Parts: sequence; C-alpha cells; structure tokens
Amino acid sequence: MASSKTRDVLWSVLQDLPDDLVDEVADFVQFLRWRHVIPDTAMLSEAALAVGWLTPDEDEAWKSL
Repeated sequence: MASSKTRDVLWSVLQDLPDDLVDEVADFVQFLRWRHVIPDTAMLSEAALAVGWLTPDEDEAWKSL
C-alpha cells in the first residue's frame, strides 16, 4: 500500500499539471484498475462456465464446426 507521503506527493504533482495531462493520468489510472480487476473476474467466469460447457453434449454440438 502506498504511504501517505507518496499520496501527498502525487496529489501535489497532479495539482500542477495542465488539464490535458490530468486527463491522461486519469486514463492511465483507469487502465491500471481495469488491468487488475478483469483477470480475476475472467478467471472466476471461466470456472463457472466450464461446468456447463465441458460436457459430452456440448462437444457433440460443436464438433461439426
């Protein structure tokens, strides 16, 4: 976890940036959040969906494709 000092320095730097760079930083922060959330969610979904997809009936239905 980031220290309070790191957050204070980051906040100070953000205050001095022009608006277009603040927008770019915000986009990057959203990307970082997405990158850490999506893989966990995808792995959970894969396990849940495998229950219904990994069946002989599904194999039969898709074998002609």
